[in-house]
Amino acid sequence: MLSKRILILIIPIILLSLSCNKPAPPILDSEEDSSIQEVSKPDESEYTEIYPGLAPSGNLIMPEDFTYLGFFRLPEPSGGSDWEYSGHGLTYYPNGDPEGPVDGFPGSLFGFGHDHQLFVSEISIPKPAIAANLEEINTAQTLQPFADLSGGIFSAPEMTIPRAGLVYLGEPEPRLYFAFGEHLQDFEPSHGWSNLDLTDVDAQSPWIFGEFTNYVTNDYLFEIPPTWAESIAPGPLLASGRAREGLWSGRGPALFAYHPGDVDNPLPPDSTLRGVIPLLLYGEQLPGQPDLISSPSQAVIDYREADHWWGGEWLTVGDSAAVVFAGTKALGEEWYGFANGLVWEHDCAEHSPPTCPNPPEWPYEDRGFWAEDYQAQLIFYNPGQLVAVAQGDLESWQPQPYAVLVLDDFLLDPSLDPAEYKRDLVGAVAFDRENRLFYLVERLADEYRSVIHVWRIDS
Repeated sequence: MLSKRILILIIPIILLSLSCNKPAPPILDSEEDSSIQEVSKPDESEYTEIYPGLAPSGNLIMPEDFTYLGFFRLPEPSGGSDWEYSGHGLTYYPNGDPEGPVDGFPGSLFGFGHDHQLFVSEISIPKPAIAANLEEINTAQTLQPFADLSGGIFSAPEMTIPRAGLVYLGEPEPRLYFAFGEHLQDFEPSHGWSNLDLTDVDAQSPWIFGEFTNYVTNDYLFEIPPTWAESIAPGPLLASGRAREGLWSGRGPALFAYHPGDVDNPLPPDSTLRGVIPLLLYGEQLPGQPDLISSPSQAVIDYREADHWWGGEWLTVGDSAAVVFAGTKALGEEWYGFANGLVWEHDCAEHSPPTCPNPPEWPYEDRGFWAEDYQAQLIFYNPGQLVAVAQGDLESWQPQPYAVLVLDDFLLDPSLDPAEYKRDLVGAVAFDRENRLFYLVERLADEYRSVIHVWRIDS
């Protein structure tokens, strides 16, 4: 039976390191001490003063509120793409699959497939299960085959290390909202929306996301529930953000609230979305500067430049709430260079003679930010803090995670594999608010296909 490792972190107490200090080994097959560190909670008066917006108990969704139900497999290829190397965007559609079985998992999911195309497909939600044999696990059915949600506006094959986000919003009219980006950008158009009918997407896009750099805006997307949105700005609101590795996007996951626009009178292409409101930003955006300016005092706790956060959701269950981010957390020593531990100094080409090392052979030749070890995590934020940022009562870098759910023990294969270009353990997430069901993508788990894990939240 799968065990559940829960790490409760009450801020501002600093996280203890989960990795020992040792020379950086190759990433393959490394193991990490899975001991759990528990810290005490500050008294109620201190907690309420530091973290306005929610009471210190009874109103925050906690990791122990998550009950694991199992996972399901993804369908065969369709429409010119497939679910291999997928995981960039996922969203729940409550009115999907109306003829499906009454099994407690209604609706459907829209998600991005292979990152070489970044097409979107709609699938059914079968009953998840826990089994060692994949043949015993249910497989989702294709409801709408893969199609280009952007209508040709964005082309994944032309993007370098692409990113993409996806969310369904039913008000004022049902639409799929999306964001596209890539590794190196500055202030390029990135956001838009389309119809739910993938044979007639009628995409409206691309729009520039306020005055903020692409490095912090164009990845994960999710709904801000109306009861919380009304404390931020009038009308339906979406949340959009990104957590790029390195310091370009600041020292933690960024998040913004924005109005998705008038569906009856959409903005012309290349227009700028106005009224973008920061909720999280671990640094400062200077006008026209693509890189955020930040200092260690503006960092999320236990920040690593090799951290990857891919998915986010604003969870509500009754009167309880949390904003969560899913990703691959770097642990221990980190470096810029190659996966086998070879360091590349940033100024090596400026020396005379240059001191840059020769890149290692495949599969370690990709240069980037690496660490001793990694862990799949779900980190929890107090939504009241994010509202306090929007209202000007907190700086955008002051909110900190209050808890962490370690996901490794739920995953089929919680290890990286440079030979298969497996750089991230988990991807996007989605949430069925009515039925309290939380969906998470595990990448490259069913050979090259993703699988989707499911939890029920009981708070």
